[in-house]
Amino acid sequence: MTTTERTPILSLRQIRKSYGPLEVLHGVDLDVYAGEVVALLGENGAGKSTLSNIISGTVQPSSGEMTWQGAPYSPASPRAAMDAGVGMIHQELKLLPQLSIAENVFVGRYLMKGGRIDRPAMEERAHAGLRRLGLEISPRRLVEGLSTANQQLIEIAKALTLNAKLLILDEPTAALGGEETQLLFRQIERLKAEGVGIIYISHRLEEIRQVSDRIVVMRDGAKVQEFDRGDVPIRTIVEAMVGRSLERMFPTIPEATDQVTLEVRGLTSAAGSFRDINFAVKKGEVFGIAGLVGAGRTELVRAITGADPISGGEVRLHGKTITPRSPIDAIRNGIVLVPEDRKLQGVILDHSIAENIGYPNLREIARNGWLNARRLNSFADEYIARFGVKGRGQQNAGELSGGNQQKVVLAKWLARKPQVVVLDEPTRGIDVGARSSIYELIMDLAREGVTVIVVSSDLEEVLGVSSRIMVMAQGKQAGILDRDAANDVSIMELATI
Repeated sequence: MTTTERTPILSLRQIRKSYGPLEVLHGVDLDVYAGEVVALLGENGAGKSTLSNIISGTVQPSSGEMTWQGAPYSPASPRAAMDAGVGMIHQELKLLPQLSIAENVFVGRYLMKGGRIDRPAMEERAHAGLRRLGLEISPRRLVEGLSTANQQLIEIAKALTLNAKLLILDEPTAALGGEETQLLFRQIERLKAEGVGIIYISHRLEEIRQVSDRIVVMRDGAKVQEFDRGDVPIRTIVEAMVGRSLERMFPTIPEATDQVTLEVRGLTSAAGSFRDINFAVKKGEVFGIAGLVGAGRTELVRAITGADPISGGEVRLHGKTITPRSPIDAIRNGIVLVPEDRKLQGVILDHSIAENIGYPNLREIARNGWLNARRLNSFADEYIARFGVKGRGQQNAGELSGGNQQKVVLAKWLARKPQVVVLDEPTRGIDVGARSSIYELIMDLAREGVTVIVVSSDLEEVLGVSSRIMVMAQGKQAGILDRDAANDVSIMELATI
């Protein structure tokens, strides 16, 4: 039966949203049917999050109408949406690690019996929700220590205990590896078979082709295109998202010099996450690090930049042993890390863009120990313009899209003019257009003689930006591939040793 012959469970008509004089959604129409996955795509700032927040009751529309299962729908809060059967699973997991799975599933709405918390009933219902997703795990277990994939499934189980008939999944695979992603996809197929409708938001376009039944593309607050199938060529999707022909995603990689800037010799983690790592990176080179989740990539670059302790080995800069013992050691030596979790480790969300850019650069901005607001704003404005941040200096960083937050993190560190820049998952959760500008920035750094190390779970990305790639497997250095020898197959062969 085609969608035109069925009745949608959710229908949006001419949804608009304004903040003061600025309209961010321009009359959006959307239908979602039972048992289907609708991919909602667009660049950061396209309006996806605002629309999702309206559907899930977090934000109220300025005008327009919604119907849910044939009746008028206007949830005043996320709880009202959940009570109606609409749940949203956010990219940032919000589970409480010190509570059990059952307690997390029912947090804020504990089941009661005779004036007491009915733990047996909570555990039984939580277990039923977990089994529905194919997760055989005790609901009494603490969330602490569970894999990201399992935590993601617990978030979904949390919505299913309220008999959710529509799930909004926001970047559900952003922190997952390939095997975990396929597990999630299998559970999505199970939910579809049970009649659950799903709105799926992701910047990983290859997985959109695997999981979606229809694709809706947004741009600048409007729905600009809809595809009635999921297996649409990626180039076609990208061009719809950015509104122009995209000839090439990755820029030309510049030639590195013969001068070695950074050397890692026999580096071994104190926690056992990696051991005996050896490599050298040249001035102006982009050096990629690939491997499966758990291979030790992030732990390695954190150790190189002084954030994690080591039990052996050394880090050398221009032939001199510097082996940072803290991040400040690394920073003083001209080595900076752009971390994988920009919200927790990269920016202070409730501080302004100008403040975020200024914090690592106070020595340059402040005069005689005094910080002048005008000088801070002038300094920040220079880098906001240079890095194309779509925001004002006095705007809170938490109000920015993921891509613009990442640009703020890059701006604050690159303002220090470092010799070595380490980028851990530089485009995670970032749209195609913003990715392209970050790739250009990486190549600009290399052309200026900066040594760049890029850690990425995205094989296409690490292949597209790197002149050489080191592959890690189970904490070991599996091999280093030159660009002409590196491809998906050669990397995966080493990563699965």
